[in-house]
Amino acid sequence: MLTSLLTVLPVFGLIALGYGARWTRLLRESTGEGLSDFVFVLAVPCLLFKTLATAAIPATQPWGYWISYFSGLAIVWIAAQLVASRVFGRKGPELVVSGFAAAQSNTVFVGIPMILKAYGDAGAVPLGLLLVIHLPVTMTVATLLAEGRTASFGLLIRRLFTHPLILGILLGAATRPVVEYVPTPFWTIVDLLAATAVPCALISLGIALRRYGLASGIGLPVVLSTLKLIIHPLIVLVLATKVFDMPPVWAGVAVLFAACPCGINAYLFAERYRQGMADASSAIALSTALSLFTTIGWLTWLGAG
Repeated sequence: MLTSLLTVLPVFGLIALGYGARWTRLLRESTGEGLSDFVFVLAVPCLLFKTLATAAIPATQPWGYWISYFSGLAIVWIAAQLVASRVFGRKGPELVVSGFAAAQSNTVFVGIPMILKAYGDAGAVPLGLLLVIHLPVTMTVATLLAEGRTASFGLLIRRLFTHPLILGILLGAATRPVVEYVPTPFWTIVDLLAATAVPCALISLGIALRRYGLASGIGLPVVLSTLKLIIHPLIVLVLATKVFDMPPVWAGVAVLFAACPCGINAYLFAERYRQGMADASSAIALSTALSLFTTIGWLTWLGAG
């Protein structure tokens, strides 16, 4: 219990810092928008670029591992959008934000420390594989869904190839063959920008929570949190242990990765499109709070730690 609390405490600390700074008017409303733009346009693309350029990806892919995790992700994404549309009347990019929030995990603050604490060095390889693939896949899918609804094919291609996140992914993949020739000062700049992504995003989220509160109501955030914290890891557990044959550590890493709360990138995505910010910020805050209890349950079920 104490370990889980210490794991999520930095998340709440930075969100509270942003909330308090806006509440006391130390920061202006526009500061949060500026921070989210900076993170979305510069910091996260640098993080994606470095991750894909330098990651050690095995030649033989563990397809059962990928299918187990991403099948669960796809199911909760579709379920979230169906509920958001038919029950809560969300439309357009708001639907994408709901699906994104229910499917994308908070890996940096919750996933990495929790999984390494539970499995140690044995969990590093399966964790690293998911870290490399997870964010590029979810960001690309979200962008395609948001841009594809209103754009012609030609316009969609132009938007994708000028989208900051997609550019970070493409440039990272293109740099892999020549990564050893990239000069050190360049990596220093990339590292400095990438390191700002999470703290700036969380402070921006705190400012947004002060602005929106629970303006979207509690219903949709509860649904998104339930899909993220319970349904997603449950699907992964069944597939990883009953359908596919993989080492218990790999199955456990996939389940715990899925059991992480809603990721901050859902809010950044909402801010980018100026739709669904209240839904995303509420779901992130609520799922992070609830994850203190749900992750304890998953760790106990898996016998990890």
